[in-house]
Amino acid sequence: MDAQSVFVLTDEERAQLGEVADQLAAALPAEIDHPDWMSRGRDLSATIPSRLAARIRQFRHDPGPDGSILIRNLPVREAELPDTPQALGSVEKTPGHSSSVIALTTLQLGEIIAYRNEKSGALVQNVVPVPGQEAEQNNAGSKRLGMHVENTFHDNRPDFVALFCLRGDHDRVAELQMTSVRQALGLLSDADRKVLSEPRYVTPPPSSFPTQSASEPHALLIGAADDPNVRADFISTEALDEEAARAKDALEEAFAEVVRGIKLEPGDLAIVNNHLVLHGRSHFTPRYDGKDRWLHRTFVQLDHRRSRAVRQGNGNVLD
Repeated sequence: MDAQSVFVLTDEERAQLGEVADQLAAALPAEIDHPDWMSRGRDLSATIPSRLAARIRQFRHDPGPDGSILIRNLPVREAELPDTPQALGSVEKTPGHSSSVIALTTLQLGEIIAYRNEKSGALVQNVVPVPGQEAEQNNAGSKRLGMHVENTFHDNRPDFVALFCLRGDHDRVAELQMTSVRQALGLLSDADRKVLSEPRYVTPPPSSFPTQSASEPHALLIGAADDPNVRADFISTEALDEEAARAKDALEEAFAEVVRGIKLEPGDLAIVNNHLVLHGRSHFTPRYDGKDRWLHRTFVQLDHRRSRAVRQGNGNVLD
């Protein structure tokens, strides 16, 4: 990653953030998904180290050419961690130190959200390998996960996706892979850009969203011609005609040219702008021995009013 896209806490800042996380972990009610706990998290997020808060605010304004940031040296109490979960749909319900760290940090970006049809609508989710899911194209797999915008099919996609590493994989080969439209755009022809900017694609939802139908036809490049957003999932987005399919292939090739991989270490928090960056994962081999790769994940939305009609009781979970 570009040096400007990496931010490292000092040990003093790490300790300060750990103390704030302890306060949030002890807050009542002891339920991450409870509105009162999340409200306490908003208050305490204003007390995280000032240098970190300022860098997150800068990233929110402009995520740069990478469209992502890697924050390092966040507190993780590895000796106190339980075994890596192995259940499908694993989430964090009871506040802990690590779940409080990711909540505090990402609440500086915006509102943490979740989807009722995904991991039971939990606000802090686990990304872990699950026995029997190795080849699945989802966060429970361990084979290569294709490049995608999170919830491409959904009208209310997250603005940011955050991944906080508690444990790396045994062999230290697993990579978070990211690729930015700001870096890939110049590799496309004007003709392909034109096609990609037209509503000639659809994206069906995954099986976990049974009530959702395929998206209305949409473009893959949206907005300013010289700095567009991207809406693509190379696992599932489908072209509606041959010319659109060729342009989609050209876009995938351009993204492949500028992909970069990060081997997340405990204490690393990667945040990607979900309008500029596609992300995926390289292959790794889990051992299912309680010490496998373990990430916490949150989704963040900037404009909470945008999704109000599909959030019951003005909560944080989208239908």
